[in-house]
Amino acid sequence: MAERKVYFDHNATTPLHPEVKKAITEAMEVFGNPSSLHEFGRRARHLVEEARVKVASFIGADPDEVVFMGSGSEANNTVLSILSCPSRFCASSMGEATEIITTSIEHPCIMETARCLRDRGFPVSFLEVDQYGKVNVEHLKELMTDRTKIVSVMMANNEIGTIQDIKSIAKIVHERGVLFHTDAVQAVGKIPVNVKDLDADFLTISAHKIYGPKGIGALYIKKGSPFCPLIRGGHQEKGRRAGTENTIGIIALGKAVEMRRAEMAEEKKRLLMFKAALREGIEERIPDVHFNGHPTDCLASTLNVSLDGAEGEAILLYLDLEGIAVSTGSACASGSLDPSHVLLATGLEVERAHGSIRISMGRGTVKEDVEYMLDKLPKVIRKIRDMSTAYQRRAS
Repeated sequence: MAERKVYFDHNATTPLHPEVKKAITEAMEVFGNPSSLHEFGRRARHLVEEARVKVASFIGADPDEVVFMGSGSEANNTVLSILSCPSRFCASSMGEATEIITTSIEHPCIMETARCLRDRGFPVSFLEVDQYGKVNVEHLKELMTDRTKIVSVMMANNEIGTIQDIKSIAKIVHERGVLFHTDAVQAVGKIPVNVKDLDADFLTISAHKIYGPKGIGALYIKKGSPFCPLIRGGHQEKGRRAGTENTIGIIALGKAVEMRRAEMAEEKKRLLMFKAALREGIEERIPDVHFNGHPTDCLASTLNVSLDGAEGEAILLYLDLEGIAVSTGSACASGSLDPSHVLLATGLEVERAHGSIRISMGRGTVKEDVEYMLDKLPKVIRKIRDMSTAYQRRAS
């Protein structure tokens, strides 16, 4: 049995905050449909709108600019699918399909939706990034044409933690009269985010990345931005997302951002110290390592490292036996034997990309977790490398 249980996979999902758990328990008594006019419905509606105010305030938006959705993936799909709405941009007067620009390091829910739209005849271009995962703004300027209708750039990468200069990118995009969306799922609650300052037209949030429950997210839609619902039916969310509101989830998201407002700044300082200790300890104790992501413009919680001579899947499994949970990349891409598309986009060699793990920390991470990792990881890597060397000798 493992000596200790250490959770280093917060970018995949986070445990419920105790206050969020309490809010969920209390919300279970609020069973009314928020659309009903009687007292039970009005009580549910009040709590939904109270949560909307909290979420909006946290990102600097107006409450009516926040639409609750089932997940960050749904919100991202909704934004890109605006282009397929016949009443909006489906085709120009000359019959040319409108264009989407996104990056080569986006989350799978953006990448796959973009590819799907491309298969339907919408031109899609993928922005290049540098070795640290930073967007090439000159390439962005080159890619934009008169047909470009939306540019989507994630704020903080889920695998390597690199943070983009979203404000500058949005300015470039808007100078060409193009809509701008940012997937801020990994950023909101970890770094300050203000939609008015960023000047984003659309911005995506997910509750389970900030100690809320799974199955609830939100989409910021700037006033005046064109919009076409992905899910149609009822009048919920002012006609922007049909389906009876997930009252419990929405209340929980409201409480989650409330707790992030109180804890985020102090947590960042603590995680930066832990990250520095991990990086220094790994460099000192394990030869032939390479760190991925930007050295400074990066989430305090995220450390991505390639360990030459060891497969990422093997590292993950051996660490799991020691009670340590890490990831080899995006949780939504797990099960694929292909190397990380994010690492390949930064120019990392295929073999090195295969030997990468992501360590992502959170509010529950303590110094002892870091020390335990630094004790176990070198032993795991040494074991895997020794096994690989022995196999190669037998094969030769």
